[in-house]
Amino acid sequence: MQQEVEQVLNKVRPALEADGGGIELVEVTEDGLVRVRLTGACGGCPMSQMTLSQLVERALKEELDGVTGVEAVL
Repeated sequence: MQQEVEQVLNKVRPALEADGGGIELVEVTEDGLVRVRLTGACGGCPMSQMTLSQLVERALKEELDGVTGVEAVL
């Protein structure tokens, strides 16, 4: 599943990079939780939680069965 998650993240990366940010996949847990690290401008952005839920989590849940959520880690 990690490979499929990475493919979806590749689709959202251009939107993040346009604002000077980025995203790295940290892990996918057995229960479908995707842990990511926001980088660049996204790392300290006050809107990062909204970006995570409205862009990243939505894209993952729409394209992949089994994704239960997305969590940012440091």
